[in-house]
Amino acid sequence: MKAPRMKIYRYPSKVAQKRIAAIVNRELGFKKKDLHEVNRILEDVKKNGDKALIKYTNRFDAPGLKAVSLKVTARELRDATKKVDRAFRRSLNRAASQIEAFHRLQFPKSWINTQRPGTILGQLVNPVAAAGVYVPGGIGGETPLVSSVLMGAIPAHIAGVGRIVMVTPPTRNGKINPHLLVAAKKAGVDEIYKAGSAWAIAALAYGTETIPQVDVIVGPGNIYVTLAKKIVAGTVGIDMIAGPSEILVIADDSAIPEFAAADLLSQAEHDILASAILVTNSRQIGEAVASAIEQQLPGLDRCNVARSSLERYGVILIVPDIASAFELANKIAPEHLELHIKDPFAYLSRIRNAGAVFMGDYTPEPVGDYIAGPNHVLPTAGTARFASALSVDHFTKKTSIIHYSKEAFNGEAGDIVRLAEIEGMGAHANAVRLRYKPEKK
Repeated sequence: MKAPRMKIYRYPSKVAQKRIAAIVNRELGFKKKDLHEVNRILEDVKKNGDKALIKYTNRFDAPGLKAVSLKVTARELRDATKKVDRAFRRSLNRAASQIEAFHRLQFPKSWINTQRPGTILGQLVNPVAAAGVYVPGGIGGETPLVSSVLMGAIPAHIAGVGRIVMVTPPTRNGKINPHLLVAAKKAGVDEIYKAGSAWAIAALAYGTETIPQVDVIVGPGNIYVTLAKKIVAGTVGIDMIAGPSEILVIADDSAIPEFAAADLLSQAEHDILASAILVTNSRQIGEAVASAIEQQLPGLDRCNVARSSLERYGVILIVPDIASAFELANKIAPEHLELHIKDPFAYLSRIRNAGAVFMGDYTPEPVGDYIAGPNHVLPTAGTARFASALSVDHFTKKTSIIHYSKEAFNGEAGDIVRLAEIEGMGAHANAVRLRYKPEKK
């Protein structure tokens, strides 16, 4: 099948605005029946525990798996280390080390402030007791998403979470890919369970006889996983509601078209709902990138997925200048923003909305996916306007500390009473009046 020619539009224009709207406003790709089905699964697991968990696992993943085999054993972990090669372990160690180093810089600290006389104010930072990391199993367990293990578990480990649980769908024979198991051990995972999709999220959120409840659930997944996380949010904490992957590349006349094309395709291959946008002030570069995509696409293993993605949600936009490119990028708020321009650092102050920024010709998005260090679980669908990457913060909670001396209390009591009375909170005001003993002059 012939590779698609990326559509090229001048921006601003009505036709370009319409194309952008179709991309930005694309939905998660679920129907009402999906939401109904996920709700039904959650309630089933909540009510019936392991029985429901095994029922769905047998139906969709591993027909012969029993409840007694849900938890990965120490022997399975030992066996897994024998099944991976030295090159994988070397790459895994480098990625884990760099991800850990980056996330250690995020660690929040408790603090105390005594600047106001007679008061002690502060904040305690504590980790959650238990966290669940969802890891997709890949296609039949043959394409294990090792990076998802590292990105989910390492920040939890650094935060000091007491119990880190990983869930991932088993293969047909009831096994977990050994690369995932080795990665989990490296990342500090305490327990691993053979369960996937919405039923795994339900088990983490509500607990079953085998899988105890956790406090926070993180990690990417299919639409059933996403909907399940959305429903249980509030019962437990979640990282975010992640939509399809997306990339926006800003390029000027210094860009290397083959590089930009390859990076756009790296996201298009994720999903038919993924979006790939090039914004450039050079028509020549736009045409060259479109040609490079046509040349590279047929050679990709996932060319059909990438082709469909580009046809539906790919576009090249020609803007008057690079300043306009950054204005447009901030409106779209992409998950991944790449800068293929002469001096990317000169434009950092212009970026307000992006999940992660990749700067320069030799910083393609996959560098961030696997090994650079920053987390690859990023806000999508425009939520970079208010949301951030998965971090150590997602596994901690902050508790305020307040202490007043008698003198400090007396100095502010009158103001508290007035504010409480304005709100009609008489008991609040009374709790202050009973203590208020102004000193006689």
